[in-house]
Amino acid sequence: MQHRIIEITTEFIKLDSLLKFAGIVAVGGEAKFMVTSGAVLVNGEVCTMRGKKIRPGDMVTIPCDSVELEVRNA
Repeated sequence: MQHRIIEITTEFIKLDSLLKFAGIVAVGGEAKFMVTSGAVLVNGEVCTMRGKKIRPGDMVTIPCDSVELEVRNA
């Protein structure tokens, strides 16, 4: 599993935007499909809300890509 730290300068970032920002997907449509299909975990639980607010300290995991994103303050 690849562990990556993503630093944000805002209070939160929406889940679909995080996937684009981290380079996991190229466009929003891919992010929407990935999230709504249940392929993304937030803090260990399946999340199907693409607008979920991800805050520093949250962990986003994409098991099919073996990627774990840890969100921190910049």
